[in-house]
Amino acid sequence: MRIYLNQKPHTFNSPIRLDALPLGETKTPLIARVNDRLRELTYTLSEDATVEFLDVRHPEGQFVYEATLRYLVAMALDTLYPGLFYKFNFSVSRATYCHVPQAPEGVKRSTLIAKVTAFIEEKVALNLPIERVYLSLDEVKDIYRNRGWDDKLESLRYRPDAGVHLYQCDGYLNYMYHHMAPTTGVITAFHLRSYAPGFLIQYPRSETAGTLPPFVDQPIFSQVLREASDWGLRIEAQTIAQINRYVDEKQTAELVQLNESKHNQMIAHLGKIIENDRHKIRLIAIAGPSSSGKTTFSTRLRIELVTQGLKPIMISLDDYYLDREHILPNEDGIIDLEHIETLDIALLNENLRDLIAGKNVDLPRFDFTQKKRVGSRSVTVEPGQPIIIEGIHALNPRLTERVEDDRVYRIFIAPMLQINQDWHNPISLTNLRLLRRIVRDQKYRNASAEKTITMWPSVREGEFKWIYPFQERAHYIFNSGLLYEFGVLKPLAMASLKNIDPSSEHYITANRLMKFLKYFMPIDEKHVPCNSLLREFIGDSCFTFE
Repeated sequence: MRIYLNQKPHTFNSPIRLDALPLGETKTPLIARVNDRLRELTYTLSEDATVEFLDVRHPEGQFVYEATLRYLVAMALDTLYPGLFYKFNFSVSRATYCHVPQAPEGVKRSTLIAKVTAFIEEKVALNLPIERVYLSLDEVKDIYRNRGWDDKLESLRYRPDAGVHLYQCDGYLNYMYHHMAPTTGVITAFHLRSYAPGFLIQYPRSETAGTLPPFVDQPIFSQVLREASDWGLRIEAQTIAQINRYVDEKQTAELVQLNESKHNQMIAHLGKIIENDRHKIRLIAIAGPSSSGKTTFSTRLRIELVTQGLKPIMISLDDYYLDREHILPNEDGIIDLEHIETLDIALLNENLRDLIAGKNVDLPRFDFTQKKRVGSRSVTVEPGQPIIIEGIHALNPRLTERVEDDRVYRIFIAPMLQINQDWHNPISLTNLRLLRRIVRDQKYRNASAEKTITMWPSVREGEFKWIYPFQERAHYIFNSGLLYEFGVLKPLAMASLKNIDPSSEHYITANRLMKFLKYFMPIDEKHVPCNSLLREFIGDSCFTFE
């Protein structure tokens, strides 16, 4: 049997476990890529294979690390404080949030955090094995009933498999819907930080080269996440099972309209805020990460402001791209169109300043086919008439440095759903945006899911560099997520994802997304209104997208 490990051949005469192979230069392997499949390190090789070990510096390794650490936190809380209610959510500063609404009587949060930390450190020092065990659904149901895990029990109603793979460590059983590390000893870096009414779980990230990212508090962003959690609680749509129940009980239209009504209320509220300050606010800047729904939101906000008696004009930042011949490649010889220096910042500032002063301005037009400016359009802004700009750099102070700060109203937009598979397993917001983009790129750009996934790491890198550092400058954060949208995206995304060949290097990501989507019941897109932000991705919008 020949095993190619890091492109070097090794010969073995009998089956061998992955964790028995020579590790090479990999720091602390967490999982392995075996013939373009993810395999836990307890997997046994019995035929020729190509193997690549992945540590926390790789995104797939990071996922394993986070899930394993979350498993240990749950193990600690269930052992130290039996019956305590807690749940995990993705939260601020690239950390996982553990929500503990009510600590045990007489136990301070600081004490709880200290005991959980000590418990985990003890298990890590013992380097205990984490074993994958397969149980029938009936066996798992008994375990969940005995633990009082009604949320997990309900999730089994929509599980298409005959059994469940649970993970066992030192007599503790739980399921984290993800591959796990082989032992507790690999969790060498983490930090639990108090964050009322619970705590943040900080862990190494792939985008910070496998180190703990510095903590950056985001009070405005975290408040929106709390409101999103409260909204899910109010309409009983906090978990996949609860969302599926709407569909199962033929209340799909109600679920859709509840969420669309929420968006309508938020846009109306935002319009009123701007109208009340109409004499001061002259520029509305809208930014957000990829596939947040910025285009539809900007259009709907413009329409709302018209109903308030305002006549906003929209300026596209795309028209301020420099001619392609004037954009220099980076050190890798690649032209990064997301870099702020690809925009003519000086001209934009001059145009905005002159428009606000009431001057007639010739705004540039950029043609992406010719990759250069082609002509202009003449615009004059009346007193009290707001200007709307939208783009990934819209909150960057450099774009509006010549406009008085109190004349600018800044809006950050992103989908910020707080949905769980169960209380121990939050759903990644990044996965939602990736699914939106896969569906949109297929619909409007004839781009395959594989191409979209190929570009995604670069997109994410640009977001951390150009968008997230400025989100706390926003006066208003608009949550563009819709609790029903996974059901609508499911059949559309699955059709694209299934076209990715199993031999592709991106099949791992595609397979992970497909496994995740299988838990949602599909929702017919006929229920989605034509002005919904979701239409920007699935098509048939009232508005025009190219």
